Amino acid sequence: MDRYCFTLDLKDDQKSISTYKSYHKSVWPEVKDALKEVGVLNLEIYLIVNRLLMIMEVDDDFSFEAKNKADKANTKVQEWEKLMWNFQQALSWSKSGEKWLIMDQIFKL
Repeated sequence: MDRYCFTLDLKDDQKSISTYKSYHKSVWPEVKDALKEVGVLNLEIYLIVNRLLMIMEVDDDFSFEAKNKADKANTKVQEWEKLMWNFQQALSWSKSGEKWLIMDQIFKL
């Protein structure tokens, strides 16, 4: 099993942040199913102020290429991503079109 950590910001607006949190209390079943189908075993998102941290644990067969391809073909995932983008904002150093950025692990005990 591999683990990946990502970060992204939300728009710095309490109403938007509250709405984003509300959506994540009941993530659409199609989105959850899509994650499981590509080998995501566990996914957690944490928030401080407007900074998000996502931890994703995947099975040994997981590939980002396969996930991206499956996501693009899934209309519900695309609808969810478009909706979430209303609340999210790219990090200042991200490239055009990038959302969640993978983080480098710098320490492990």
